[in-house]
Amino acid sequence: MSKARITLFAGTALAIASSPLHAAEGTFDTPALVPEVAVQAVEAAVEACRDRNAQVTAVVVGPGGTLQALKRDRYAGPHSVDTATSKAWTAVSFRTDTIELGDGTGPGEARHGLQHLDGVTIVGGGKQITSDGRIVGGIGVSGSPDGKTDDQCAAAGIEAIGDDML
Repeated sequence: MSKARITLFAGTALAIASSPLHAAEGTFDTPALVPEVAVQAVEAAVEACRDRNAQVTAVVVGPGGTLQALKRDRYAGPHSVDTATSKAWTAVSFRTDTIELGDGTGPGEARHGLQHLDGVTIVGGGKQITSDGRIVGGIGVSGSPDGKTDDQCAAAGIEAIGDDML
């Protein structure tokens, strides 16, 4: 093989070896919960509401809002499945817990239009699940007598998986 061909071959090999670095700049990784951890979160949330004498549905969605886990207690209302899913999706989509989204949504207030968007639920019970400052999912709880209790149960679900978030 001639010296020119060896140089060309070496240059081509170097270009190919370095190309994944350039491709990586056009992509990103999105961390998400593994299914077993998502199931732990919904089970803990439902149990926390049982301790408060409330029958609820708990849902975990991934960072893109897709359903990962769902648990409906036996007497939870039929509406609670869709509402819990919407709360989890809303928390992930707006990067804000739903109990906080309610502020400023009254008539004439800055966020009034949020309550009219399809699929958005701005009642307490939807929380972001984060790890190392990144959203890895969302949890939604619905069915208790009020949004504050739903929010507390969702927090219990997150707390139950805290060691897995390190």
